[in-house]
Amino acid sequence: MFRIIIINLLSFIFLISNSNSNIEIKARTAILQDFLSGEILYEKEPDIQIYPASMTKIMTSIIAFDLIKSGDLSLNDKFIVSEKAWRLSTAGYSSMFIMVGDEVSVEDLLHGIITASGNDACIALAEGIAGTEEEFAILMTTKAKELGMDNTNFANSSGINDPDNYSTVRDILKMSRYLIQKHPDFYEWFSIKEFTWDRTGGDPITQGNRNPLLYKNIGADGIKTGYLAVEKYSLASSLIRNGRRLIAVGSGFETKNARSRESSKLLTYGLTNFDVVEINNANKTIDKVDVWLGKEDQVDVYVNENIYKTIKKAKKSLLKVALKYEGPVEAPIKKNDILGKFRVVYDEELIGEYELLAAKDIEKVNIFTRLIKSLNYLIWGDV
Repeated sequence: MFRIIIINLLSFIFLISNSNSNIEIKARTAILQDFLSGEILYEKEPDIQIYPASMTKIMTSIIAFDLIKSGDLSLNDKFIVSEKAWRLSTAGYSSMFIMVGDEVSVEDLLHGIITASGNDACIALAEGIAGTEEEFAILMTTKAKELGMDNTNFANSSGINDPDNYSTVRDILKMSRYLIQKHPDFYEWFSIKEFTWDRTGGDPITQGNRNPLLYKNIGADGIKTGYLAVEKYSLASSLIRNGRRLIAVGSGFETKNARSRESSKLLTYGLTNFDVVEINNANKTIDKVDVWLGKEDQVDVYVNENIYKTIKKAKKSLLKVALKYEGPVEAPIKKNDILGKFRVVYDEELIGEYELLAAKDIEKVNIFTRLIKSLNYLIWGDV
């Protein structure tokens, strides 16, 4: 028998509230994403080419984080600073102020990149990992392709002027999401507001994080600013509030103040205009389905992934879920057998369909019991 069971969402959803209005962000290009659901809440020309400037350093950090995670690099490893790296600290670029011949730990270089936005630290790290900055840029672009950043090419590790160092705000968003998902502990470093480097040949130098949203008390904890004369001001930003995270990327802001104001406006829009619904927790049973000729009459079912949906607050009553299966399901059943579909419907439109899995084994009853059950079914219609 074909069965559809409508489930009461209110029994297991988690809501983070809010309502809808239209906004206009004063940037050449911008995008906003709900982190949990992955849904895009706002976009403005998100696929036009940009020069990412210091937002490039997100990928520079990711390459190091991936290597540390795999055991191929350690925070305690030390790299010798080349003249090429040092020269950037004398050319007026943002710098950590490392000196030729310094032996600097990977940990210090990463803080110099993330907090102080040091272009010199980028080159020192790149050369230490790959031998040359050019080879490191190949690693960066390869990783970008792996993440689906199809409109991105990295030509250097810092984002300083190079026409071959380009991306889009959508691609920067993908990179930022990967950073937060795969390296949550290291991502915390992006919220650090200052870094002190005990430099050679001078007093220690303390520099503040250039991300203006960290100082606004709105829950921002990252990610990276950028500036190039040709591109104007840019910012990849993220905040978390009451368990909900948003990521925004914008480029082509006319001024520093506009970058701060408009980015904050975009993140606030996402917080105050949408609900996030936790529809499924991968570790929890959703419901039970009937079993035919099994040693148990029902089996727990689940979906092996977390499911979140972002919806307009005024429309949340239009969200429904249902189990769809042919039942009762005949035993024997093995754990993780696919028994049907878990369907998510919004405003009568199917927006998600997932495999419905058995939570445990159910053995078949012996032949005598099967005969009794079959007779009961034929006579009484009992399952």
